[in-house]
Amino acid sequence: MAWMAWTWPTAAFFAFIACTLIVFSVLAIKYPETPRRGILGTETTRGDRVFISLLGSAFINLAWLGIVGENQPWALAVCLVYAAAVFRWV
Repeated sequence: MAWMAWTWPTAAFFAFIACTLIVFSVLAIKYPETPRRGILGTETTRGDRVFISLLGSAFINLAWLGIVGENQPWALAVCLVYAAAVFRWV
């Protein structure tokens, strides 16, 4: 990992993303899902909601760094609430 100057938290983050993609791929194969229509008015699947959650979480973390500073554990809590809301209502 030294050749990319990665830190362990960065590597753990990307490992988590990879594990999430693997789990959702297995779920899609084992339990096929029909798209559902949420508050956005478009049909979304589990994978779409994961993507929306990840994208929104990236923006939440960037805004947190710009406004609040480096106290990122609270940003993680906000991201978890956001992801739960996306999976529930989108």
